[in-house]
Amino acid sequence: MTFTALAPEAKSLTSQQDITAQHLINGEWLGEPDTQRMNPARPGEAAALSPSGTADDVDAAITAAAAAQPAWATLPAPSRGAILIAAGNLLMERQTAIAEDLVREEGKTLAEAKGEVKRASDVLRFFGSLGWAATGEVLPSGLPDTTITTRREALGVVGLITPWNFPIAIPAWKTAPALISGNAVVIKPAELTPLSATHLARALQDAGLPAGVFNVVHGKGRVVGDALARDARIAGLSFTGSTNVGLGLQDILNARRARVQLEMGGKNGVLVLDDADARNAAQVVAAGAFGLTGQACTATSRVYVTPGIRAAFLQALTEEAAAYTTGYGLDPAVRMGAVVSRQQFEQDQAAVRTAVERGATLLHGNVDGDPSGPLFFPAAILTDLPFDDAAVTEEIFGPVVAVLEVPDYEAGLAAINDSRYGLTAGICTDSLALATDFAARAQAGVVKVNRPTAGLDLNVPFGGVKDSSTNTFREQGRSALDFFTWGKTVYTGI
Repeated sequence: MTFTALAPEAKSLTSQQDITAQHLINGEWLGEPDTQRMNPARPGEAAALSPSGTADDVDAAITAAAAAQPAWATLPAPSRGAILIAAGNLLMERQTAIAEDLVREEGKTLAEAKGEVKRASDVLRFFGSLGWAATGEVLPSGLPDTTITTRREALGVVGLITPWNFPIAIPAWKTAPALISGNAVVIKPAELTPLSATHLARALQDAGLPAGVFNVVHGKGRVVGDALARDARIAGLSFTGSTNVGLGLQDILNARRARVQLEMGGKNGVLVLDDADARNAAQVVAAGAFGLTGQACTATSRVYVTPGIRAAFLQALTEEAAAYTTGYGLDPAVRMGAVVSRQQFEQDQAAVRTAVERGATLLHGNVDGDPSGPLFFPAAILTDLPFDDAAVTEEIFGPVVAVLEVPDYEAGLAAINDSRYGLTAGICTDSLALATDFAARAQAGVVKVNRPTAGLDLNVPFGGVKDSSTNTFREQGRSALDFFTWGKTVYTGI
């Protein structure tokens, strides 16, 4: 792993104070750091220090949130929104410093990190603006002299568990709809990226968010996450992470009839048809597969091509993969940063190596990297695999894509849908008819036509089907408010 017990002699190019994350409970920064996160691109360089939270820390955070929530909910929504907008503005003022910290602790490139900070800022400002938007309806009644209205009420205290791959954007896009709806929040950020979530917390605090409304507890999922899920005061829990962990949390929340939102794994496929432009299709696939080091739940990881375009597409994709040069994300010449951790590096390496041992052809990439050195993993393209090979069916979460041949559109669509996951799916074609049919029949929450599977605008619903999601409440856009509120119908007689 790339985080260890903190050693007194630990060295860093940044001061210890600058890279220290703490719990935020009832407006106070608490907890002595006992865990050291190392820079995945520079072994031996500390990137972040953080404390290991306990069940008592979670209890204190929930207690603070429960005390602060009623006053926050009664604050006029435009006033709540003004705080979110101010926090979003602060993130942009601090964009470069935050992005550099994100690069050091997560590994992505500076351009990707800056884009992520901007996304977090935009999310806060978008939901802040909804403080001025209507949230209910006026409906006709069959009764005389009667008016019917609907209201949206806050759940109360909500828990958030967020992953390391978008360590400030995902906390922002869960936090913002929760807060604008009048909820108080307790968040458990990913262990690997404690500093990015700390920047979000500081922006909210500096923007004037009342103490106790937003609380942060760092630590292990089996301690902090479990305590959040089991506390009866948590009215809803939103989780992004692995399918196995998510389904376990769902069982806990369902047992006490609390609301749960899960966004989990993906094995996203793209169908490339003969009528597509091979170079454009290769660029679409490469951006989805190798951008963000392939460490996105929406990343492209399997491609199905029809015979007429196969050779030209593979040549173009190999050339695109070669352009994704690896290295330290603060180097502007680098297009693909480090893998987040030694464990993830070894998982990527094993996935490629074992596929080759089973007979796959490795068109680009290698499996010779040293997991004890900088965690740079070159873009990998696998071909000549059976459709049921693990590299085709199981999530790898790295810059690895499998390319398989299908005889025609129908076979390709069937292959896309033959997966336990259903997060995103894509097609590259010049046929409007086939694109329209694919959008209707692809079993995925998001469909992309001639666009990378990774990436989504903040104002549109996001979520999957099958084992990718609970498929109940969507994230982002106005749809995100549904999870954090419940509906009330009011009859008023005149």
